[in-house]
Amino acid sequence: MSSPIWATETPIECATRLGISHAAAELFQASDVIDLHVDSFIWNRIIGYRLDRRHGSGLLGGRFYSQVDLPRLRQVGIDGAVWVITTNPLRSASGRRRAFTQNLSRLTSLLEAHPSDVALVRTSAEYTAARASGRHAAFVGIQGGNALDESLDALDVLVPQRVVRVTLLHLYSSAWGRSSMPMSNLHSKSLTRFGRDAIARLNAARIFVDLSHISREGFFAALECHDKSLPPLVSHTGVCGAHDHWRNLTDEQIRAVTDRGGVVGIMYHTPYLHRGWRRGCVSDVVDHIEHAVAVGGEHGVALGSDWDGAIVTPRDMPTCLELPRLVQEMLNRRWPTQRIENVLGRNFLRSLSDLRG
Repeated sequence: MSSPIWATETPIECATRLGISHAAAELFQASDVIDLHVDSFIWNRIIGYRLDRRHGSGLLGGRFYSQVDLPRLRQVGIDGAVWVITTNPLRSASGRRRAFTQNLSRLTSLLEAHPSDVALVRTSAEYTAARASGRHAAFVGIQGGNALDESLDALDVLVPQRVVRVTLLHLYSSAWGRSSMPMSNLHSKSLTRFGRDAIARLNAARIFVDLSHISREGFFAALECHDKSLPPLVSHTGVCGAHDHWRNLTDEQIRAVTDRGGVVGIMYHTPYLHRGWRRGCVSDVVDHIEHAVAVGGEHGVALGSDWDGAIVTPRDMPTCLELPRLVQEMLNRRWPTQRIENVLGRNFLRSLSDLRG
């Protein structure tokens, strides 16, 4: 294997660049740091955004896009991420299936083009091996299960592939069920028969059923038919206990996931995190993490940024390069080291190990 292209900065360099303590930078880099939802591939598809090229914060100062690329992830020391393929709902069912197959090949090829820096992984053991070799561990996920709603048999393509999770719904209702998005088309039920059968297929394949974006009625219907021995997932969300919003989880939903060994990933889109017209800050993100920990326990919360998913990031954390400021805020609140390490990545690894080893 050739030498890595993109070097990780030292804790001292990180602390100096961000104006945080050496302790915060060192804890961040010593921890397993895993993000459950990175949507940068969508910009590669739309405008040819290079995942392997270092970018600035874009024309909008880190709003909506240009929040992540592989060189910056490597610089700051983010060890793993779920790279997402988002479904275009305007295609036909057969067109969505063909597009997903093409996009899966395209994304994996982009990631495999840098074997010294990136390893495609499916399990916690493969993640551990990637980190031991100094590489970024890239998981693959689907946002919008209707990428494969042409038939239940279409889901069989996932079994030999590297897909670790499927977000059942996105910003629109589909053959799987109803989205949480207000005014989404109302012909769908909370969870359709197809959606129930698809969950059974995902459970059998040991693929995370991701309950981000699904309606609250559909959320509980999905858990009702979900294999009780397997952990569910919410990859990217806020929580209503910190800011009441249609997109966020209630305390009941948090407990329903964490009581089964699943994890809830907290996102960084500030309109979901706080009231007011001003761009939020890192403390808003930690408010949501803190509430989720209080409700579901410190073993059930993770990071799920939604970077490059057309989100407005906190003003003091516009891109992935500022993520260690999250640890500084946690230390400022006198969080124990173990809780911080759990949230940064250990909780997801434990849940992943419970699901598929």
